Amino acid sequence: MSIKEIQDEIIKLKKEKDICILAHCYQNPEILEVADFTGDSFGLSVEAAKTDAKTVIMCGVRFMAETVKILSPDKKVILSNADAGCPMAEMMDKDLIEQVKKSYPDYTVVAYINTTSELKTICDVCVTSSSAVTICNKIESDKILFIPDCNLGDWVSQQIPDKEFKLLSGGCPTHARMSKEDVKKAKEKWPNAQLLVHPECKPEIVELADYVGSTTGIMNYARKSDHKEFIIGTENSIVTHLQMECTDKIFHPLSKDCICHNMKATTLTDVLNCCKGVSGDVIEMDEDTRIKAKKCIDKMIEMG
Repeated sequence: MSIKEIQDEIIKLKKEKDICILAHCYQNPEILEVADFTGDSFGLSVEAAKTDAKTVIMCGVRFMAETVKILSPDKKVILSNADAGCPMAEMMDKDLIEQVKKSYPDYTVVAYINTTSELKTICDVCVTSSSAVTICNKIESDKILFIPDCNLGDWVSQQIPDKEFKLLSGGCPTHARMSKEDVKKAKEKWPNAQLLVHPECKPEIVELADYVGSTTGIMNYARKSDHKEFIIGTENSIVTHLQMECTDKIFHPLSKDCICHNMKATTLTDVLNCCKGVSGDVIEMDEDTRIKAKKCIDKMIEMG
């Protein structure tokens, strides 16, 4: 079958079986083209909760599918590729953070959305990369334990100097591959390009950027900017998507190695087989875990 034939079959099956397909923006274009919603992880889970579809397929990684299940307990939620995990979400577990909390009992625990549902059950509030500064600013406590991404936590702490942040050694290995040397080489090669980076990047890169923000923020900035050339410091699929969308502008990857292999694990055939009901991993979650994990997400929504 050709790509177009597979896509047509997916569209046919999702209509017949009342399926909603979610695709994170790090997915390949052929998957985005068959999705009902595309975007960042939390935004996708919100859209899934609004839809009447009985089944939701997440083309992303496991913590994203778990977030969908937390917000849509009555829906059948399927992770399109069972091996698509998130190293950052998996590097800290509930037992570890419970021990850390004992050492910092007066700290508010802020969990990045890139965490497991189990870990969210013991956290006070959840944040996304776009909402982290706003929410941490609103927290009454002046002491914050930010997990798991120390790079995002450092960037947030720089925006809120009057609060004390405790950061642990964790983060995104994909964004961590980029270095200050990559920035130097890119700037020498494309001197007129603006540098747009994700706050999961190392502080030495963030401080050199013309814009720092979430994946959606980076894409919106590039779309609206009068500037015509950009260096993109996040997963390289964003370079492809922006170049396809903004053909009057030029986009360069900060590093050719900034590729998330977990995101790239999902193929168009995986999506087809999920629609057929012969593959994918159905997300199961006990109600106690779901309710406890949802509390810190509800707190995030409440705090804006």
